Amino acid sequence: MEADGKQAPLLTDAAGLINDVDTFLFDVDGVIWRGGKVIEGVAETLDMLRDMGKKLLFVTNNSTRSRKMFQEKFRSLGLAISEEEVFSSSFAAAGYLQSIGFPADKKVYVVGEEGIQQELEQAGIQYLGGPEDGEKKVEMGSGKNLEIDPNVGAVVVGFDHHINYYKMTYATLCIRTNPGCIFIATNCDSVAHFTDKQEWPAGGTMVGSIRVSSETEPIVVGKPSTFMMDYLANKFKISKSKMCMVGDRLDTDILFGQAGGCKTLLVLSGVTDLKSLHSPKNTIHPDFYTNELPDLLAAKRGAAA
Repeated sequence: MEADGKQAPLLTDAAGLINDVDTFLFDVDGVIWRGGKVIEGVAETLDMLRDMGKKLLFVTNNSTRSRKMFQEKFRSLGLAISEEEVFSSSFAAAGYLQSIGFPADKKVYVVGEEGIQQELEQAGIQYLGGPEDGEKKVEMGSGKNLEIDPNVGAVVVGFDHHINYYKMTYATLCIRTNPGCIFIATNCDSVAHFTDKQEWPAGGTMVGSIRVSSETEPIVVGKPSTFMMDYLANKFKISKSKMCMVGDRLDTDILFGQAGGCKTLLVLSGVTDLKSLHSPKNTIHPDFYTNELPDLLAAKRGAAA
């Protein structure tokens, strides 16, 4: 791929960006924390933005936690965030099913973790699978048959620490044999910082296995899909042009912001580094980039000068 001649500018006017924005959307892993530790200066940055009257929302592709679980995670790290400010891909999956009028007599088969289950339960949607199927096995051989629930009308796939052949088989059979069964992916991230030392396979690897076996493309509800962006704009009556998406990934966070029509700020504290951003092969260009979120504190220092 040839270079397209573009290059994202370094953010030098933090105050100008903040003044142009009413609502900040933040990814969490690699932006707010990394490897389970809050990035130094983030708490002060969030307080500054709140004091300036900005709305803060946290939009994450991590489906292992529900909004309530994320609120508890924030609290454990000393950050006061309300459940209503968190929008995870597990919530997006439940929200999508509600938006299409998923029948009350149908069930969802979950390849994923407790976060998806909690959001489905809160939405009043029946489900099966999840962690409970982590130890199940498929018996192979002549005449063997895996019975599936004919009332499964959707399969939701997210990151799953305990992905196994049983889950992949059950999900595949539901999609291929239950009439009208839909395939929903919480996200398609290839890797993530589950540790501060390495990048490990993320939810996209689970989605990919079932995409291949079911021969079906999933409906993706997490970033970069605009489902959550549209939901947030409608819920809070926010103009997308007055939003700014802050993230550490070009292919999810920045594409999400660009597809939704809002400003974008890439931070280099997570997955994307400066070399990747400036690579001739890169065609995704944020409006600005900076090293980390606390660089926005320059606006506070400038006001005090």
